[in-house]
Amino acid sequence: RKKQEEQAVSATYCEKIDNLLQQSDFVMVVVSLTPQTHKLIGKREMDLMKPVATLINISRGAVVDQGALATALQTGFIRAAALDVTYPERVPRDHALLKLKNVLITPHLSMKTDKATYMLTEEAAENNLAAPNGLPIPSEVLPS
Repeated sequence: RKKQEEQAVSATYCEKIDNLLQQSDFVMVVVSLTPQTHKLIGKREMDLMKPVATLINISRGAVVDQGALATALQTGFIRAAALDVTYPERVPRDHALLKLKNVLITPHLSMKTDKATYMLTEEAAENNLAAPNGLPIPSEVLPS
Protein backbone atom coordinates (compact mmCIF):
# COMPACT_ATOMS: atom_id res chain seq x y z
CA ARG A 1 0.00 0.00 0.00
CA LYS A 2 1.40 3.36 -1.03
CA LYS A 3 -0.43 6.47 0.16
CA GLN A 4 1.04 8.60 -2.63
CA GLU A 5 -0.40 6.26 -5.28
CA GLU A 6 -3.78 6.23 -3.51
CA GLN A 7 -3.88 10.03 -3.52
CA ALA A 8 -2.94 10.16 -7.20
CA VAL A 9 -6.07 8.20 -8.13
CA SER A 10 -8.33 9.52 -5.34
CA ALA A 11 -8.45 6.09 -3.70
CA THR A 12 -9.40 5.58 -0.09
CA TYR A 13 -7.91 2.75 1.93
CA CYS A 14 -10.47 0.70 3.86
CA GLU A 15 -8.99 -1.16 6.78
CA LYS A 16 -12.05 -3.38 7.23
CA ILE A 17 -13.83 -5.32 4.50
CA ASP A 18 -17.23 -4.21 5.83
CA ASN A 19 -16.35 -0.56 5.14
CA LEU A 20 -15.12 -1.44 1.68
CA LEU A 21 -18.33 -3.31 0.85
CA GLN A 22 -20.53 -0.48 2.11
CA GLN A 23 -18.71 2.19 0.07
CA SER A 24 -17.92 0.47 -3.23
CA ASP A 25 -19.88 0.58 -6.47
CA PHE A 26 -17.71 -2.24 -7.83
CA VAL A 27 -16.31 -5.02 -5.66
CA MET A 28 -13.68 -7.15 -7.40
CA VAL A 29 -12.72 -10.36 -5.63
CA VAL A 30 -9.09 -11.27 -6.31
CA VAL A 31 -7.88 -13.71 -3.64
CA SER A 32 -6.47 -17.21 -3.45
CA LEU A 33 -8.85 -19.95 -2.40
CA THR A 34 -7.93 -21.00 1.13
CA PRO A 35 -9.97 -22.23 4.09
CA GLN A 36 -10.11 -18.58 5.23
CA THR A 37 -11.41 -17.27 1.88
CA HIS A 38 -13.90 -20.08 1.15
CA LYS A 39 -17.25 -18.24 0.82
CA LEU A 40 -15.52 -15.00 1.81
CA ILE A 41 -18.39 -13.16 0.12
CA GLY A 42 -21.68 -14.54 1.41
CA LYS A 43 -25.11 -13.26 2.36
CA ARG A 44 -23.82 -11.03 5.17
CA GLU A 45 -21.28 -9.35 2.90
CA MET A 46 -23.79 -8.85 0.07
CA ASP A 47 -26.28 -7.36 2.52
CA LEU A 48 -23.65 -4.71 3.30
CA MET A 49 -23.16 -3.78 -0.36
CA LYS A 50 -24.93 -0.90 -2.07
CA PRO A 51 -28.00 -1.75 -4.18
CA VAL A 52 -26.12 -0.24 -7.15
CA ALA A 53 -23.03 -2.42 -6.56
CA THR A 54 -21.60 -4.92 -9.01
CA LEU A 55 -19.70 -7.94 -7.70
CA ILE A 56 -16.85 -9.16 -9.92
CA ASN A 57 -15.13 -12.46 -9.15
CA ILE A 58 -11.93 -13.33 -11.02
CA SER A 59 -10.32 -15.43 -8.31
CA ARG A 60 -11.94 -18.81 -7.60
CA GLY A 61 -15.62 -19.72 -7.70
CA ALA A 62 -15.82 -21.04 -4.14
CA VAL A 63 -14.77 -17.64 -2.75
CA VAL A 64 -18.34 -16.41 -3.39
CA ASP A 65 -21.44 -18.12 -2.03
CA GLN A 66 -23.26 -18.50 -5.35
CA GLY A 67 -26.62 -19.31 -3.76
CA ALA A 68 -26.46 -16.11 -1.72
CA LEU A 69 -25.32 -14.24 -4.82
CA ALA A 70 -28.31 -15.45 -6.84
CA THR A 71 -30.65 -14.34 -4.06
CA ALA A 72 -28.96 -10.93 -3.74
CA LEU A 73 -29.29 -10.39 -7.50
CA GLN A 74 -32.92 -11.57 -7.62
CA THR A 75 -33.98 -9.37 -4.71
CA GLY A 76 -32.07 -6.26 -5.76
CA PHE A 77 -29.65 -6.19 -2.83
CA ILE A 78 -26.95 -5.72 -5.47
CA ARG A 79 -27.32 -4.62 -9.07
CA ALA A 80 -25.19 -7.09 -11.01
CA ALA A 81 -22.40 -9.65 -11.03
CA ALA A 82 -19.64 -10.57 -13.45
CA LEU A 83 -18.10 -13.98 -12.85
CA ASP A 84 -15.03 -15.28 -14.61
CA VAL A 85 -15.05 -18.27 -12.28
CA THR A 86 -17.78 -20.44 -10.77
CA TYR A 87 -18.08 -23.41 -8.47
CA PRO A 88 -18.25 -25.92 -9.87
CA GLU A 89 -16.33 -24.57 -12.85
CA ARG A 90 -19.24 -25.44 -15.07
CA VAL A 91 -22.37 -24.23 -13.34
CA PRO A 92 -25.23 -26.76 -13.56
CA ARG A 93 -27.68 -25.80 -16.32
CA ASP A 94 -30.51 -25.36 -13.83
CA HIS A 95 -28.60 -22.98 -11.52
CA ALA A 96 -30.44 -19.74 -10.72
CA LEU A 97 -27.47 -17.61 -11.84
CA LEU A 98 -27.92 -18.78 -15.43
CA LYS A 99 -31.50 -17.48 -15.49
CA LEU A 100 -30.65 -13.92 -14.45
CA LYS A 101 -30.21 -11.00 -16.85
CA ASN A 102 -28.01 -9.08 -14.38
CA VAL A 103 -25.18 -11.62 -14.28
CA LEU A 104 -22.41 -12.21 -16.80
CA ILE A 105 -20.51 -15.50 -16.65
CA THR A 106 -17.39 -16.05 -18.74
CA PRO A 107 -15.38 -19.29 -18.98
CA HIS A 108 -12.38 -18.35 -16.83
CA LEU A 109 -10.92 -15.97 -19.41
CA SER A 110 -9.27 -13.39 -17.15
CA MET A 111 -5.84 -14.88 -17.68
CA LYS A 112 -6.19 -15.45 -21.42
CA THR A 113 -3.90 -12.69 -22.59
CA ASP A 114 -0.93 -12.94 -24.92
CA LYS A 115 1.42 -12.04 -22.07
CA ALA A 116 -0.07 -14.62 -19.69
CA THR A 117 0.07 -17.33 -22.36
CA TYR A 118 3.72 -16.48 -23.09
CA MET A 119 4.60 -16.55 -19.38
CA LEU A 120 2.86 -19.92 -18.85
CA THR A 121 4.62 -21.41 -21.87
CA GLU A 122 7.97 -20.10 -20.69
CA GLU A 123 7.37 -21.47 -17.18
CA ALA A 124 6.41 -24.90 -18.56
CA ALA A 125 9.55 -24.99 -20.70
CA GLU A 126 11.75 -24.13 -17.69
CA ASN A 127 10.12 -26.90 -15.66
CA ASN A 128 10.52 -29.40 -18.52
CA LEU A 129 14.21 -28.57 -18.90
CA ALA A 130 14.96 -28.71 -15.17
CA ALA A 131 13.33 -32.05 -14.31
CA PRO A 132 15.30 -34.41 -16.60
CA ASN A 133 18.55 -32.65 -15.70
CA GLY A 134 18.07 -33.20 -11.98
CA LEU A 135 17.70 -29.48 -11.28
CA PRO A 136 15.15 -27.99 -8.90
CA ILE A 137 11.83 -27.52 -10.67
CA PRO A 138 11.06 -23.77 -10.61
CA SER A 139 7.27 -24.12 -10.34
CA GLU A 140 6.99 -27.41 -8.51
CA VAL A 141 3.77 -27.86 -6.57
CA LEU A 142 4.44 -29.75 -3.37
CA PRO A 143 1.80 -31.51 -1.29
CA SER A 144 1.02 -29.61 1.89
